[in-house]
Amino acid sequence: MTTPQTLAQKLIARAAGRDHVAVGEVVTCRIDLAMFHDSSGPRRLAPLLEKLGTGIWDKSKVVLITDHYVPEQDDDSRQILRFTRDWAREQALPHVHDAVGICHVVLPQQGHLRPGMFAVGGDSHSTTGGAFGVYMFGVGASDLLGAVATGETWVRVPPTQFMQWHGRLSSGVCAKDMALHLAGRFGMNGAAYGALEFCGEAVRALDMEERMTLSNMSAELGAQVGLIAPDATTRAWLDSAGAGPAEPGDWRSDEGAAGERFDFDAGALSPQVAAPHSPAHAAPVAEHAGTAIDLAYIGSCTGAKLADMRAAAQVLRGQRVAKGVSLRLAPASLRDQEAARADGSLQVLLDAGADLLATSCGACSGYGAVVPEGATVISTTARNFKGRMGAATARVYLGSPYTVAAAALRGRIGDPREVMA
Repeated sequence: MTTPQTLAQKLIARAAGRDHVAVGEVVTCRIDLAMFHDSSGPRRLAPLLEKLGTGIWDKSKVVLITDHYVPEQDDDSRQILRFTRDWAREQALPHVHDAVGICHVVLPQQGHLRPGMFAVGGDSHSTTGGAFGVYMFGVGASDLLGAVATGETWVRVPPTQFMQWHGRLSSGVCAKDMALHLAGRFGMNGAAYGALEFCGEAVRALDMEERMTLSNMSAELGAQVGLIAPDATTRAWLDSAGAGPAEPGDWRSDEGAAGERFDFDAGALSPQVAAPHSPAHAAPVAEHAGTAIDLAYIGSCTGAKLADMRAAAQVLRGQRVAKGVSLRLAPASLRDQEAARADGSLQVLLDAGADLLATSCGACSGYGAVVPEGATVISTTARNFKGRMGAATARVYLGSPYTVAAAALRGRIGDPREVMA
């Protein structure tokens, strides 16, 4: 009898050409897709590939996205983007998405991900792909070079921690609160580079963008991957993105598959806020209620997708941000920005006083409209490390789009449910 396998094991086994794999085994896997951006990609890979003399193993399986240094604002960014674009043309790369949004959001929106795939990305938040039943994880420059040159990489089969959420989230509480709660409970090394699998009624009820937030922030728990078993919701979303058929296989954990299990009551979860300077400093919003803010930031792959903008608009509809507070909005992609414009969410935020920024990584990666010295900030980003978003003297809190919008409205941190219609 075959030992029951987790979703992580099944995905790795397929990539390794095996029927099954055991936790702790080190196996070589074939890569279905490698993604890199203007920071992790050509400027680092090009000279090394030239030195190796190998070239790219399969250009059809490589995706390049510019998002970290757009729009160009200084000589360094102009030079980096010029090199990136010139190299992409020289290589005749077929999949280049230039200045249309953040890589982790653009990648699935452009139909590049399908359940059953094994993928690597030159960015730690590549874990976002796990929301689509893809074994996708971030790698550094050396591993990315090896992947792009050979089409293979190695992985140690990880143990799985099942994060099972029962019930349903209440109004004003969302996936960002789930992720922050987990970071607060387990810390930033709680998953120890293992596999997280999010499951249960509350997870199944989430739309794809909310699932992406959970998988994205798996990185904040130290996980290699953050997986969600694909279902009808996944398929419908991918069909709308023009993705091809899923890889053959039963992409869900078997009944009785080994792993540590944790249970959570989604209905009892309150909005969460992470205090400076770590996502692990998360606690119920009540612990920080009354903290005055200078700047509210809705941005990043974690917190500025269409669902995030709609959540913020639900709080700010017909309202104006507090006097002396700056609200900045950097949509995660042009597609999300235009969808928010079409449904009116974007106009609600602009009418409330939001400044519309470029669809790029922006302040989350410390580029562009960064936070000023001494500012107290609340942000929808995934991380609030000291100095990450600009001045090292700034104090950055993390919250959901509901919580960030409510703080902008009142000029202080508080429970967004108190101001929601």
